[in-house]
Amino acid sequence: MTKAYNRILIKISGEQLAGQYEFGVDPKIASYLAQEIKKVVKRGVQVVVIVGGGNMVRGSEIAGNGIKRVTADQMGMLSGLINSMILTDIFENNNIQTRCLSNVFAEQVAESYSYRRAYKHLDNGRVVIIAGGIARPYFTHDTAAVSFALELETDIVLKATKVDGVYDRDPNKYQDAVRLDKISFSDAVANEEIKVMDKAALGLAMDHNVPIVVFNPFKVDNILKVSLGENIGTIIN
Repeated sequence: MTKAYNRILIKISGEQLAGQYEFGVDPKIASYLAQEIKKVVKRGVQVVVIVGGGNMVRGSEIAGNGIKRVTADQMGMLSGLINSMILTDIFENNNIQTRCLSNVFAEQVAESYSYRRAYKHLDNGRVVIIAGGIARPYFTHDTAAVSFALELETDIVLKATKVDGVYDRDPNKYQDAVRLDKISFSDAVANEEIKVMDKAALGLAMDHNVPIVVFNPFKVDNILKVSLGENIGTIIN
């Protein structure tokens, strides 16, 4: 089966990287993701990765008690950068050519992001990991993912989650929750029960018609199957 997409963006949460731990990164999870993404790269698909920082610092939760929201969000960006550095090393250790580009000024640990540099790395077959979100407070890594999908002209955004798609309500709370094969942007934005991605990110994707697939990457071959156009998870378009 031939590839369905030439360039994809995968958004991974920091919590997913934590794996069995409450804090930090589980190397087994990172290595698993490397092997799954390697299958996609071998198919000739260009891959952009954005990883959040919620396994270390979630800005919206630590703001207060003297910590400004701007500072808290900046700490979250740095957490995302730390995760990106870890993934870069582990991807490289799994023989995947990878470059970490940061929107936060951190030249000692990562290349500075520019879309021209990102394009060059992608065209040379390297996985590009973009760190630091969009480097502005009040914007989540989800919103950054859609923003960079537009900037780098990816064909689709793959939103990795712990469940296998979008449900009509929280499947962790309601046993009768129903998984949806597809849903429109307008319904996803309007339905307060759907919290798989923040509304600003969904709104930006809707404005520019960027399709999003919400899926579970921790089932073997799921990332590959999505890149081949198979009906995995939930598509929002």
